[in-house]
Amino acid sequence: MPMNEEPKWYILHTYSGYEAMVKDSLEKLIENNNLGDYIVDLKIPMEQVIEEKNGKRKVVERKLLPCYVFIKMIYTNQIWYYVTSTRGVTGFCGPQGRPKPMNADEIRKMRLEDVLVDPNAFKLGDTVSVEDGPLKGFLGKIKELNASTQKAKISTSMFGRNTDVEVEFVQIKKVDAELPDAPAEEE
Repeated sequence: MPMNEEPKWYILHTYSGYEAMVKDSLEKLIENNNLGDYIVDLKIPMEQVIEEKNGKRKVVERKLLPCYVFIKMIYTNQIWYYVTSTRGVTGFCGPQGRPKPMNADEIRKMRLEDVLVDPNAFKLGDTVSVEDGPLKGFLGKIKELNASTQKAKISTSMFGRNTDVEVEFVQIKKVDAELPDAPAEEE
């Protein structure tokens, strides 16, 4: 393995429905050719959604981005050949089919790597802004911190009412601004 190179995340495009087969084929390729030093990780981002069928609710996993597999590797022409020759792979995402590495912000947003945030970065009463997820752009005050799960409970104003929501540390950023006092809730 070239010692001066760090593995980077790249995006592979696959045929529709071939994502799991491509991942399995690449894992076998890594094992059979001792490529573990070059291809470090493979991921198919999934999300949990609730589906209702025949009146019953069920939690199912769904592909976040169909037709894409994320691969963390050290790029060489030989590795490029191995990967693009895998059945189901149409190519890398990048100019002329050559891989373009993802930047740190894209990796964080896709949650390809577990990012641990220093729990001492936040304290109770801090004003934070939500930087990612469905509550992006909201401001709130921290009410509870859980360092083991890397989650915080914040109080934010939604539709004129204070609402407590749970967010992950990686989704929030401390801000210096003070929140205005929330309106008193009517009974």
